[in-house]
Amino acid sequence: MSTGLAAKTGIDTFGTISVAMVTPFNQAGEVDIDAGVALARHLVSNGVDSLVLAGTTGEAPTTTLSEKINLLKAVREEFGSDIKLIAGAGTNNTRSSVELAEASANAGADGLLVVTPYYSKPSQEGIYHHFKAIAEATDLPICVYDIPARSVIAIEAPTLEKIAQLDTVKAVKDAKGDIALATTQIRDLGLAWYSGDDPLNLPWLSVGATGFISVIGHLAPSHLREMYESFNNGDLVKAREINASLAPLVRAQARLGGVTLAKAGLRLQGIEVGDPRLPILAASKHELEALRHDMKNAGVLNND
Repeated sequence: MSTGLAAKTGIDTFGTISVAMVTPFNQAGEVDIDAGVALARHLVSNGVDSLVLAGTTGEAPTTTLSEKINLLKAVREEFGSDIKLIAGAGTNNTRSSVELAEASANAGADGLLVVTPYYSKPSQEGIYHHFKAIAEATDLPICVYDIPARSVIAIEAPTLEKIAQLDTVKAVKDAKGDIALATTQIRDLGLAWYSGDDPLNLPWLSVGATGFISVIGHLAPSHLREMYESFNNGDLVKAREINASLAPLVRAQARLGGVTLAKAGLRLQGIEVGDPRLPILAASKHELEALRHDMKNAGVLNND
């Protein structure tokens, strides 16, 4: 529990250190539930207090509704109420998103991560009504995911103000990176704020974010926990040192993409979660060796 410098808003629902967890596949390309539970156990034992399942890094676009729900149910059964489970429920089809939200609620999710509807490029009013329909479908708290690099459109400030007035909207995962804009939104909207972009994790804390929803956290969960606690306890020098040490992982993510980075990096750490589904590719031999170098430099892989 946060007791120092870090913001406290939303901790009870969304946690502080969250990983947007990959969906493990077996050699036949089917979801490996046992590997998913084992990975969740590994992350939680290393400081993660929240998991996002069936997000972008969970390969939501290429997994079925039943695959998403089966993994969610299995992780819920493993941990009970000891961890916050956030279900990705955003698509570019409002009806499908409502169906996914309802199924996730029934499967035991603590909250929903809802991304801006992508590809279709709706109007700002269309974005609002998309979130409104999902918010009215269940009682689960919603984290709004603003990531214009993937959705093509950003959630404009007046639109977010309207969305924030919906009863179940409680948080934002910010992958837009406009910290100057967000400083006043954090102050005025009453929403928990989460870094959705690993290069900005520490800067987000400094302006009032509650925590991170991370991809590199697959490979460095204890490092993120230590960075958060260092910031929270006022040891800013230590927090900056840890943040800088993780720069090789940030560069690797930019080079490989989140899914490929996480699955390849976990394999190098001895945690097998299979390869991505097409159109995402596994790391090539050359890419794997470059990632091995980056992970050693970041201190998340043994040198032997």
